[in-house]
Parts: sequence; C-alpha cells; structure tokens
Amino acid sequence: MKRICNAWFLLGPALVLLSACQPVTDAWNAGWTEAAAHDQIMLVRKDPPSLGQRRLLSQSGVYPDLGVFLQRQGMPDFLAETTTHDRHFLILYYLESKRAYACRAKAASTRQIEFTGPYPITQREYKLLHGFKQQANGRIAEITRAQAAAPAQ
Repeated sequence: MKRICNAWFLLGPALVLLSACQPVTDAWNAGWTEAAAHDQIMLVRKDPPSLGQRRLLSQSGVYPDLGVFLQRQGMPDFLAETTTHDRHFLILYYLESKRAYACRAKAASTRQIEFTGPYPITQREYKLLHGFKQQANGRIAEITRAQAAAPAQ
C-alpha cells in the first residue's frame, strides 16, 4: 500500500505537468510549431500533406489576408518562414511562373500581413527547388509502390 501511495505522490505532479504540456505536444505532433518551421524552406504538398502545407493553412488562420491571397494565387510550391525580432516573414515560391512573393506581419500583436512581389526566382533557386520537389515526389512514389507490393494483413 505504501508503494501505491508513493507512486501516486510522484505520478500526480507528473500528470499535472503533462496535461499542461498537452497543447504543445499536440502542436508539435501536428507539425505546426514555429520552431519546426523557423528558418526552413518547406515543400508545400497537399497529398500527403507536408509541413509547408500545414504551416500555410495554420498561418492562413492567423493572417486572414494570407488565405485570400492563396485563394487568388493558388498554393505555392515552397514556403520559407522566419521570425526576426517581433516580425514574422513568409516567402511563397511558385515554380511554374518562376516568381516569389514576400509576406511580412505588420506587427506581432496584429493579424495583418503585407505582401510584396512578385519577384523573379533566379535560375539557381529554380533548379534547387525543382530538384527538391522531384526528390520528394520520387520518395512518395517509392513509398506508394512499396505499400502496393506489400501483402495485405
């Protein structure tokens, strides 16, 4: 009985701490934390959903004008995201048109975002991003083939 009481004595505070961390854990598992996306260039792919896709959808909830922009322009191929001081920045790369748009939060406490561009993507940027996209598509195709070849269980 004493062991059970000691276990509850230790388990109680641990459960309180874990429950306090649950939203953070949920956000991390969903891939929506800024830490995961900070200073990253992310592929934006709907199927299967990529971190870039999730981040754009998440940021569209934070910045409604971003959602309007994406409805007009369509989803980009890549998203770069960073934060400096109190400003949040996004760069949306559209490979087909070889153009990019920059987005900047007006202030940390607002839900407003400014857009600039389009800017031409350099040939070097295009080749690099196009290569990343082809590699990702190749990996997805390999996984799909492997799953199709695996015996049903």
